[in-house]
Amino acid sequence: MRFGEKEKMSHPRDQKTKAVFALVITSDSRTEKEDETGKIATELITSEGHQIAFHTILPNNIKAIQAQVRRLLEDSTIHVIITSGGTGLSVRDKTIEAVKPIFEKDMPGFGETFRRLSFEEVGGSALLSRAIAGVVRGKVIYCLPGSKNAMSLALNKLILPNIGHTLWELNRA
Repeated sequence: MRFGEKEKMSHPRDQKTKAVFALVITSDSRTEKEDETGKIATELITSEGHQIAFHTILPNNIKAIQAQVRRLLEDSTIHVIITSGGTGLSVRDKTIEAVKPIFEKDMPGFGETFRRLSFEEVGGSALLSRAIAGVVRGKVIYCLPGSKNAMSLALNKLILPNIGHTLWELNRA
């Protein structure tokens, strides 16, 4: 069954079907105990009635990140993949290089809007973010900075309010 088939609403933005998320935190130093970003994401996603089916922490390694994302794309129960970390300008930041080549389509409006909203909160340092989003085989992937504030901003203002409509668009015939 395709996402959203069960529940037909009058307009896509009214879609209330719950999504299943996967979280991939990229860090060379965080442990599960120190993963504040993953904890915030889990709290926000589940408080909206969505589910977290997978959560891991990986090192900043292109092959490891790309392999994990490809495995998650094979899981038919997962609708949304969120990566956190590895989106800056440092030589260690590898998430964008790992994930962007997988995209079938980019969602440039996500990164643009995320940086605009971040600028309102943190000023010019928002320009250093390479946050992106894209789609692959009817799933949406969001690549976010590793801070808990970035995760909260993206989930509260962009991802969660629009996830039903986004997935409906991706899966309609």
